[in-house]
Amino acid sequence: MSMPARRIAHLDMDSFFASVELLKYPDLRGQPVVVGGRGEYQPEELPDGTRRYSRLRDYVGRGVITTSTYEARALGVFSAMPMMKSAKLAPDAILLPADFNQYRHYSRLFKAAVAGVASHIQDRGIDEIYIDLTREAGETRALAQRIKDAVFHATGLSCSICVAPNRLLAKIGSDLEKPNGLTVLMPEDIPSRIWPLPASKINGIGPKAAEKLRSLGISTIGELAAADAGTLQDKFGRSYSAWLLDAAHGIDHSEVVTHSEPKSISRETTFAKDLHPRHDRGALGEIFTNLCVRLSEDLARKRCKGKTVGIKLRFHDFQTVTRDITLVAPTDDSAAIRRAATECLKRVTLDKRIRLLGVRMSTLTRGDATVEAPSASLQGDLFA
Repeated sequence: MSMPARRIAHLDMDSFFASVELLKYPDLRGQPVVVGGRGEYQPEELPDGTRRYSRLRDYVGRGVITTSTYEARALGVFSAMPMMKSAKLAPDAILLPADFNQYRHYSRLFKAAVAGVASHIQDRGIDEIYIDLTREAGETRALAQRIKDAVFHATGLSCSICVAPNRLLAKIGSDLEKPNGLTVLMPEDIPSRIWPLPASKINGIGPKAAEKLRSLGISTIGELAAADAGTLQDKFGRSYSAWLLDAAHGIDHSEVVTHSEPKSISRETTFAKDLHPRHDRGALGEIFTNLCVRLSEDLARKRCKGKTVGIKLRFHDFQTVTRDITLVAPTDDSAAIRRAATECLKRVTLDKRIRLLGVRMSTLTRGDATVEAPSASLQGDLFA
C-alpha cells in the first residue's frame, strides 16, 4: 500500500496579543493599537463607563513593541521596533500594556480546540503550531476550515492556516492571505506563489544570509532556485548552500514532532536603565544571583541537569557577547551554576554599561533534582 501524500499545516494566530486585547476592548477595533510598555499605561475607566487610553506619543522609555494591529502596521509600526521611534510614525496609536497571563490562557484554548479536530500537533510557541493532517479524514480545505472554526468558537479569535506538502511551504503559506487566511499549496503552485516572494520569507534565511544573497544579485526565492550551485557553495559552504537550493524548490523532509526534549534552558532580563559594572555592582550581583537561582528552579521543575553554563551580555551600544564553560558533571545546583557563570564573566571585558544579562544551561540530561537553597557561596565575585 502506498503512503498517502503528506498534508502539513501551519497555523498562526492573527496579530495574537493585539487580538486578545481587542476582546477586552472591542471599542478599539479598526484602530491602530500597539501593545507594549508597563502597567501605568493601563486604560482608565471613567465615571460615564467609557475609557481613557494612553497614546503611543505618551510613552517614555526604552521598551520595544510587543505587537501591533494591522491598522498600526499600515503606519509602519511593527513588533520589536523601539517604542520611542514608533511614536514618531504613529503618535496617535492606542498604547496598551502587555497581559501575558491572558495570552497564555488564549494560547491554551486555541491549541485545545485544534486538538479536538487533529491529534498530531507540534507546538511552536504561544501563537503558532504545526499540524500533520496526512492521516486525518476529510478533504483538505474543508478540514482546514473545521480547524479555523474550532479556534474561533473557542476563543473568538481568527487564525491563518496553510496546508502544504511540508513544513517549509506551510510556514510560508500561512502568511500569504493574512488575516483570517486559508491557503492550500501544492507543488505546482511554487513557481507562481512562492518564487516571487523575497528570499527572506524562507524560515532559516536570516538578515545576514539575505544580505549575502543580495550581494550575489539574488533577492527572490525564484532567483535563488535558479542560482548556480557552485556560486552558492563558495559563498555559504556545502551544507547550507544545498539546503538553500532545496528550500527554494520547496523541498523539506522534516517531520512534525509532537514531543522533544529541551536543548537549553535560560533566564535573562533587560534592565529599565543601563547598569555600570563598577558603579552598580550591588544591583548587578543581586540580579545575577536571582537569575542563577531561577535557572536552577527551572531545571528542577523540568527534572533536568546540564553540563554547559553560559552567559549573555548586551551592552548599551547593543554589542552582544556570550561565553560558556563545560563542567565535569551535570548539575542543577544554583551555587554551582553561579560559580561557573562567574568564570564566564571573567572572560569578558566589563568596561561598558550593561542593558541585558542572561544565564543559560545546555547539554541537558534527565536526572533527579538536587537544588539547594541559595547560600553564601553565591556571593563574592565580579558583581558582588
